[in-house]
Amino acid sequence: MSIDPTDDPHAAAIEQLEQFGLSAYAARTFVALLTLGTGTAKDVSGVSDVPRTRVYDAVEELHDLGLVDVQQSSPKEFWAISPETTSRKFEKELDHRLSTLTTALDELEPARRSEEQTGVWTVDGQGTVTDRVIEFIDGAEDEIVYMTVEDLLTDAIVDALRDAAARDVTISLGGVSTPVQDEIQTEIPDAELFESLWVWSDTPAGRLMLVDGTQTLVSALVNGSDAAPTEPPSETAIWGSGETNSLVVVLKAIFTWRLEHADPPQ
Repeated sequence: MSIDPTDDPHAAAIEQLEQFGLSAYAARTFVALLTLGTGTAKDVSGVSDVPRTRVYDAVEELHDLGLVDVQQSSPKEFWAISPETTSRKFEKELDHRLSTLTTALDELEPARRSEEQTGVWTVDGQGTVTDRVIEFIDGAEDEIVYMTVEDLLTDAIVDALRDAAARDVTISLGGVSTPVQDEIQTEIPDAELFESLWVWSDTPAGRLMLVDGTQTLVSALVNGSDAAPTEPPSETAIWGSGETNSLVVVLKAIFTWRLEHADPPQ
């Protein structure tokens, strides 16, 4: 778990610098120099957990990264660049790493993913399930049918649905409360709202979705066996892909029947 920067800024800064690849001594030395303004190896060692003899190695590492300048005096003085410049340097490095990773993954991915899946795949955790839902929405070409409880209709999903609507994808949404329906109609005026298949509050159901009639996802809200009753429920889901996939066939039949007999929400 990450350290809260407002509770312990020194420890949080050191932790994040290490996450960006700095050694522990380099991270502590850099934070010490920011606190001091400028300082010698003795000064740095006096306000940090870095042995004086290791400060020079840490400074060399920081100097190579462009994070610290060295004054050739006796003893040597060290100066750290500003927090703003540091953030820009790491942001640029992160952007470069993400760009390189994206290019590499695109090269590794098959030219065409298999569209037909004979079985179903499992996904655990609300964040991961949300990622799959957004991925499916982003790939939609014709139609999205989505049923959910309002707590799972996040801003990120609404944004993805709005983008899909802008691509002329038909969107049918059910199972949300009246306030959320009003928000959806404001954000996505062309979305069709329909009554749920059941009273969601009486079931552990989380989400049901069908995309382009060939891809579907079903989730349930569940607590682990050791979870306290007051804890928010976790989420687990299964999904399938392909016109002959068993999960797709079943849910497509259910959704088709429901939409044909659906009444607009009151």
